[in-house]
Amino acid sequence: MPSLLGLHRFNEADPGAAEEALLACCGSHRWALRLTAHRPYPDIESLLAAASEASYDLRPADLAEALADESWMPQPLLGMRAPGSQAAHTALRAAHAAYEARYGHVFVVCLDGIAPEEMLDTVLTSVRTRLANEPDEERLVAAEELRRIALTRLEHLVGA
Repeated sequence: MPSLLGLHRFNEADPGAAEEALLACCGSHRWALRLTAHRPYPDIESLLAAASEASYDLRPADLAEALADESWMPQPLLGMRAPGSQAAHTALRAAHAAYEARYGHVFVVCLDGIAPEEMLDTVLTSVRTRLANEPDEERLVAAEELRRIALTRLEHLVGA
């Protein structure tokens, strides 16, 4: 079973390698160290539950570190690869810029289950909606989106 093999490799990896792999899922060192320290995990569900719990325990500095790491990801602005008109892409660039100016970090949203042709509209609607949030409220929303993204990445990591 490939997923159990991936989990076995993760459980047996040297601590530095495990932490580095986890940092690709979520850029918080505290999060990665916590998950590394609690190995071995008996199954993927236990690992994901621990990752989710560690995400809920992120302090503001940990969240800021993870969000800053997202800005270094080698990807274009979220939604920019999705099909859509030039005007929609221009509106999306402007919305991303307004979001970063208001909150001081990149916009994150989990797009699991969203069809490629719906991504641009989904991201644009989400950015515009979330721009109305107060900073404390938006920090909670961004933390939840980051948690969902990290869990998806972690599933891919141990499923590989």
